[in-house]
Amino acid sequence: MEIAVVDYKGGNVQSVLFALERLGAQATLTADPEILRKADKVLFPGEGEASSAMQALRAAGLDQVLPTLTQPFLGICLGMQLLGQHSEENDTPLLGLLPFTVRRFAPDVAHKVPHMGWNNLQALQGPLFAGLSDADHVYFVHSYYAPVGGYTTAESTHPAPFSAAVQHGNFHGVQFHTEKSGAVGTRILANFLNL
Repeated sequence: MEIAVVDYKGGNVQSVLFALERLGAQATLTADPEILRKADKVLFPGEGEASSAMQALRAAGLDQVLPTLTQPFLGICLGMQLLGQHSEENDTPLLGLLPFTVRRFAPDVAHKVPHMGWNNLQALQGPLFAGLSDADHVYFVHSYYAPVGGYTTAESTHPAPFSAAVQHGNFHGVQFHTEKSGAVGTRILANFLNL
């Protein structure tokens, strides 16, 4: 199986590569459109800031390539957010693959921003969550979120519900860090590789 990890100088790439290695999967870190198109699976990890990430994608021409991919595609953390239409973070247009606007959490005394730590998943749907339940916890680090909508395949709360995972066709996204979420994250990555 050919696995490609999108290289746009986003953070957290090495952790994702190591997580794939632990599953026995070798991946190629690449910005080459032909390698991305020919891959059996594409992962799109990211940490950082939306406008800088979109600028890097545009500079590499990846903003035009990624929306045309037809194989199973998984955006992780910022990589999930970039699948949306627009982000409140520096008023940034995104890839436009899913119909959501990324919003900033409003901090309060009990719920700090960034939202950081382990939260359980709720309302699980779809093949990424095979073998998992609402009792399972994953690890989040984020200040921005996608609201719950028809594209939502898992929810979490901080303090109101938000999309912990999304899907539209072959495009999947998870707000949490699969590679930092222990056995649950490993199961989700394995489920993705089995799509």
